[in-house]
Amino acid sequence: MSQNIEIEFKNMLTQDEFQLLRIHFNIEPEQFKKQANHYFDTNTFALKDKGSALRIREKGSSFELTLKQPAEKGLLETNQMLTASQAQKTLSSGQLPEGEVKYAVSKLMQNINSLNYFGSLTTVRAEVEYKGGLIVLDHSYYLNTEDFELEYEVTNEPEGYKVFSKLLEELQIPLRPTDNKIKRFYAKKYNLLQE
Repeated sequence: MSQNIEIEFKNMLTQDEFQLLRIHFNIEPEQFKKQANHYFDTNTFALKDKGSALRIREKGSSFELTLKQPAEKGLLETNQMLTASQAQKTLSSGQLPEGEVKYAVSKLMQNINSLNYFGSLTTVRAEVEYKGGLIVLDHSYYLNTEDFELEYEVTNEPEGYKVFSKLLEELQIPLRPTDNKIKRFYAKKYNLLQE
């Protein structure tokens, strides 16, 4: 189990802006790696209502269960590695394996057995070290939707914001309000449930 605070700046991109950044950072197509996030919540969005998100991230043959919760700065992530069989069991039943993530979720909601698998968001991602942080270019697919996103992950929030803002300004990319992937996924899921 591990916990860490995540500080990142995000900006939605057009497909052309995504390609501009790919060229700017000399990112070759083979540098992009595929990962899938499998999301869980209750039918009443109990975790979402607390500003939290629960996922299994699948990268190659590894599976990591993560709970993200609001923190004073950024998000508190509680992470737990899973075996392939634990991941499959969780995906099929919504039941969490024993461990720190299950304990953290149980502190957020009373009926932990009401969790359901909501669906997956697949991302093709490239990462590049840049001025003390990590540039992340994401092309995501979920619920008949695709989008493009730039993230800048840092440990120093004020300095990171300056670097991120300057990069967008230099490349003439407008700063756009950007929800994280789970919020975008949930908004689409909610809309589909209302149809």
